[in-house]
Amino acid sequence: MSESETVFRKPEGPPRVPGARAVRPKNAATVMIIRRDAKKPRVLMGKRHGGHSFMPDRWVFPGGRIDRTDYRAPFATDMKPDVAALFDAYLPAGRGRALAAAAIRETWEETGLLLARPAPVRPAVGPWRDFVAQGALADLEALDIIARAITPPSVGKRFDTWFLLADAERLISLERQADCGELEEIAWVDFDEAQTLPLPTVTRMMLKEAVLRMDDAARPKPFLRFRQGAMRPEHL
Repeated sequence: MSESETVFRKPEGPPRVPGARAVRPKNAATVMIIRRDAKKPRVLMGKRHGGHSFMPDRWVFPGGRIDRTDYRAPFATDMKPDVAALFDAYLPAGRGRALAAAAIRETWEETGLLLARPAPVRPAVGPWRDFVAQGALADLEALDIIARAITPPSVGKRFDTWFLLADAERLISLERQADCGELEEIAWVDFDEAQTLPLPTVTRMMLKEAVLRMDDAARPKPFLRFRQGAMRPEHL
């Protein structure tokens, strides 16, 4: 059994109610932030609270689903043209930028770290008020796309998740707030150490994908989804 098949044969999360129609996946994005100031590269990860119905007690990358305010989020830099083009090839206009903004906002809310550029405080709405109050605007240019995965229809809580990549040098600071929101613990771990943590299967797969991309930046980007009754892995 291939690793991509395992993602679908052993889905994590509450099962779908018997007889119910498949739940529509929610749009979400997560970001792997890589730190390269030690002998081995390290990635930012956090532990989810045990009370969550989706992936409790698992270590994950910061991220989450789109908030409607992400479509109007202020930003210091826009997405790179190739990243914007890839989003636009699959999504309605504006959703790619909203996903990128959501990943940066959720990283701030969950870890207290700003993937952003210093900027004067300006008006913002919803959860973005706290973000811009730090004297920062989102650095969308820092993000690259690494993969996309859609939770299988057998699961009662589904996400259409884009996995993004950024360098820790694009953070305003490595110092973070003590309050980590939904994540119980935060740590920078090297890739070998990360594989020893209790991880969702798709997270484990994305860690391996990131390592492979360090040696081959042109590597095809996986797109994992369940179609016509079977798992049919593709590439973006």
